[in-house]
Amino acid sequence: QLQASGGGLVQAGGSLRLSCAASVRTSNNYAIGWFRQAPGKERELVAAISRSGRTTSYADSVRGRFTMPRDNAKNTVYLQMNSLKPEDTAVYYCAASSRHPFPTMKELYDYWGQGTQVTVSS
Repeated sequence: QLQASGGGLVQAGGSLRLSCAASVRTSNNYAIGWFRQAPGKERELVAAISRSGRTTSYADSVRGRFTMPRDNAKNTVYLQMNSLKPEDTAVYYCAASSRHPFPTMKELYDYWGQGTQVTVSS
């Protein structure tokens, strides 16, 4: 249902864009969240966007550096990550939820993509 891609190795201060490609069934009917999980830490919500794309939310740690554009015509949601820091290193997951506008609890997401590794070197 969801396919995450775009991770890689980047130097601090650099940028990456992650993509979350959704099946037609999930693309326009679900809110999308981007989560990340660093080793030994809980999976945390980084950003979320409503079905329409009109409502977004960002974690304090990434606000002003990350954006989450949504292209419903391409059934894809992105996570544009700028000014990356070593503490952004984690496996990033996208997830879909039928709840509106979007939940903050990972347990309320219905579908998950596989993770994509992001590593930021100092």
